[in-house]
Amino acid sequence: MTDPRPFRVRWLGSVPYAEAEALQRGLFTHGRDDWLLLLEHPHVYTLGVRASLEHVLVPPASVGAELVRADRGGDVTYHGPGQLVGYPILTLPGKHGLAHGMADTVAYVETVQQVLIDALRDLGLPGVGRLPNYPGVWVDPDGPAPRKIAAIGVRLSRGRTMHGFALNVDPDMAMFGHIVPCGIPDKAVTSLRAEGVAVSMQAVVDAVVARAEQHLARGPVDRQDVAWRHRPEDLAPFSAGAGAGEPVRLRRRLAAAGVTEGLQISERKPDWLRAPARMGPDFARVRRTVRDLGLVTVCEEAGCPNIFECWASGTATFMVLGERCTRACGFCLVDTRRPLPPDPDEPERVAEAVDRMRLAHAVITMVARDDLPDGGAALVADTVRAIRRRRPSCAVEVLISDLHGDADALATVLEARPDVVNHNLETVARLQRAVRPSAGYARSLALLARAKQAGATTKTGLILGMGETDDEVRAALADAAGVGVDIVTLGQYLRPTTHHLPVHRWVTPEAFRDLAAHGEALGIGHVEASPLTRSSYHAREAASAVTVSPRTGALPAGG
Repeated sequence: MTDPRPFRVRWLGSVPYAEAEALQRGLFTHGRDDWLLLLEHPHVYTLGVRASLEHVLVPPASVGAELVRADRGGDVTYHGPGQLVGYPILTLPGKHGLAHGMADTVAYVETVQQVLIDALRDLGLPGVGRLPNYPGVWVDPDGPAPRKIAAIGVRLSRGRTMHGFALNVDPDMAMFGHIVPCGIPDKAVTSLRAEGVAVSMQAVVDAVVARAEQHLARGPVDRQDVAWRHRPEDLAPFSAGAGAGEPVRLRRRLAAAGVTEGLQISERKPDWLRAPARMGPDFARVRRTVRDLGLVTVCEEAGCPNIFECWASGTATFMVLGERCTRACGFCLVDTRRPLPPDPDEPERVAEAVDRMRLAHAVITMVARDDLPDGGAALVADTVRAIRRRRPSCAVEVLISDLHGDADALATVLEARPDVVNHNLETVARLQRAVRPSAGYARSLALLARAKQAGATTKTGLILGMGETDDEVRAALADAAGVGVDIVTLGQYLRPTTHHLPVHRWVTPEAFRDLAAHGEALGIGHVEASPLTRSSYHAREAASAVTVSPRTGALPAGG
């Protein structure tokens, strides 16, 4: 008998529809466990498989909304701020362990309805229930004027569920007036607020989760939330430059995530964090090549403790698109001043360096370039192709930003067919807004899911010691495994300056080994974990453990 599936609940905050769909598909395809994703969407109208465009009464763009097709049941519906959207990704029991036929679909929809009915009653809304022949959850269903408070539209395939429900907490009700909601012209739509129940989104999430645990969970429950309390000024980027980096703002972000203490920057590091300096001839050769070609390495820019080991072995991670980043993450030493225009010759210079150094595995990383329409994707792709022309035997790994969630920009990178696509989660869900305020947990998972869906070998990394718990790291590993990530790196955070986030704890080598074993037990092909591990540390060895080349079907060759 197998262990019961964990039920992994994730409150993700505001997530664009396309990113949530990509994350759903990743968990649907690769996830071993059950998930319940809870979130809000920016304004969007979605069309189910039987939806009629006649039910969209105005051009969506005219009211600040998107219009997207979805492979769920139902007609047209609205999602937006103030509405709780839930996506259960579950494997349902049924014949031979899989759901089968319409009866299972009906039973599942009724279960989702019951979750919402019970939660609404718990929140103090009486008179909620089902309306025969109409999906969703209704207020006063037996009265003269039933009102729909929650829409339900699901998809079942191979016993696995997608899509879910949308519960109106306090959305802009005028947005429903621009469509025929769910294709039902003679029934009203309502919300908790409109029914006189004034509750916070967090209270609604708590109520729904409690009932979902009762009706949907078949194993241990693992809940993780992105930070709830925040203000726009808390999420504004801060600079790592001299005189910048408001310490009060850092403290606010951490306090909102529940982190109130940190180690002094002067505190002596444990012995296991002391990397030996080895400046031999190989180190000097790499440095000379980098200088001669006017290149930037993340090894230097990020103050990596492994620079001596890696450069001495003839390995370097090249950073393209300049040395100035448009983001200002709380852990990172990279310059955050206004970036210069991209250098069109940079791809060829990187390729020449790779050829001179006779690399078997080249890592190309980038600064975030939110100032560019494609986020810098085209130059990254050009660099991959340039390396392939100069040194065809070299495996190429790219470590990219989230490209602002732009699926087309990611496709540009993927079209160059890098051997490994790396994008870092950096930290656990709760600490995302404190650690990297311009990024998002769901967005990063969606990028990894899209890359995996395209057939890439995928990789991600987390930095430990910024206030997370080991259980939260295990949860992040489960999410990475759920979208099919092949390689994960785990390393210790080291505070670059007093303007950066403090170190909350020193993680022991034994704890890193335990987390690595846990990640691989979840199905991740290789977990590189140690205090000094960074994204590119032992990159060739990690890739060789899991990678089949997208070009040749063979493992990368050495030499």
